[in-house]
Amino acid sequence: MADRPGVAAAAGEALSEAVRGRWAKAGKQAGVLGVAVGVVAAGAVAGVAAERLTVGRSIRRRAQLALDVAGPYGSLRGTPGTVVAEDGTVLSYETDPAEAYGAGADGAGAAQVGPGQRVLGALGLGHPRVDTGTGQAPSRPPLTAVFCHGYALNQDSFHFQRQALRGRVRSIYWDQRSHGRSQRGVTQGDGTPATIDELGRDLKAVLDAAVPEGPVVLVGHSMGGMTIMAFADQFPEFVRERVAGVAFLGTTAGGLGTVTFGLPAAGARTLHRVAPGVLRALGNQVDLVERGRRAASEVLTSLVKRYSFGSRDVDPAVVRFAQRMLESTPIDVVAEFYPAFAAHEKTEALAHLDGIPVLILAGERDLITPLDHSAAIAAQLPGAELVPVKDAAHMALLERPELVNAHLAGLLVRAADRAGAALPEPIRALAATVSAGARPPDA
Repeated sequence: MADRPGVAAAAGEALSEAVRGRWAKAGKQAGVLGVAVGVVAAGAVAGVAAERLTVGRSIRRRAQLALDVAGPYGSLRGTPGTVVAEDGTVLSYETDPAEAYGAGADGAGAAQVGPGQRVLGALGLGHPRVDTGTGQAPSRPPLTAVFCHGYALNQDSFHFQRQALRGRVRSIYWDQRSHGRSQRGVTQGDGTPATIDELGRDLKAVLDAAVPEGPVVLVGHSMGGMTIMAFADQFPEFVRERVAGVAFLGTTAGGLGTVTFGLPAAGARTLHRVAPGVLRALGNQVDLVERGRRAASEVLTSLVKRYSFGSRDVDPAVVRFAQRMLESTPIDVVAEFYPAFAAHEKTEALAHLDGIPVLILAGERDLITPLDHSAAIAAQLPGAELVPVKDAAHMALLERPELVNAHLAGLLVRAADRAGAALPEPIRALAATVSAGARPPDA
């Protein structure tokens, strides 16, 4: 592998070339830059060397196609729905209903609820009737988990979590504006960058449409965690009344301008200084950059594996799955969102979550939102559970799904008990594997 200083210098030269607009001579550099910028979303950064591959391009392409067929990741689908955001952007979401809770004559199969409560039957999809000890059986909305994905990804990034909860916990998966199946942001149509506060308001629109009643658990990865913080900052009353739990996976409350991405200090400072201008330039040359990204697909694979995953034994099909999500995000969308991260500062907003069950989980090898950023969030929320994940990086939810799912199940148990909501036994059993020290079952 090439030495980092040499690669950083080469990247800096290519960046300058792109900024000056000399696209005809810098097509290849622009393509590589587009790849690198796109990969920042899930754990890569410009200026890092990629290992040279020793097989032909046609063979590599056939291998990619084989991985696409072999890996069913991202294939899970729910009931589709849409909602219109405040600026007219159509946001897409999917609902995975829980199986109707119910018990036979002997009580077998009853969902587990809090002390003094017993499931009597079901009303609608996953709406249990709970005996409150008064002789009445009022309808009670179920606990709903709402998943917010990261930058340049989409709702499919929660594939393993969706697999574990499917049919057991009512869940909502949505694509943030300009990502996945959601419409390109209307506000961004005139070149206005996206903001984290705007994403927080988008989340409110999704909640109003998809979860009009009942307790919710908000789960956010990377940018999705920032979205939740912005939501809490703008809608604290909703948080007090209906949020029963929050999970922050590989995210930050601020200070991204100081992250080095594993580069030497000088290289990191250069990256932070030139990235906004380079992204604007790349965003204005979409066709050229996208062609370059496709041509440099093998470089992207190397970068995804190096910066998104922290261990050497990651399933190649999972790496390819992450790569496909990144490839599907246009470079101009990447450019529109990038300025929002430097401006993101929501430490004070965390106070609205105090007293609510909170899970904070991060890979120990995360170079994008380092573990100390998660520790800083935990310092603001003394009652939160902080889980460092060994040998994992920014995509721990894909890299260590069994562990992530078990801790998420634990959060759901705490949230359900706090809200008096029903929860099926398999979720409680999965949560118990963490407290018992056992290896969580495969998702």
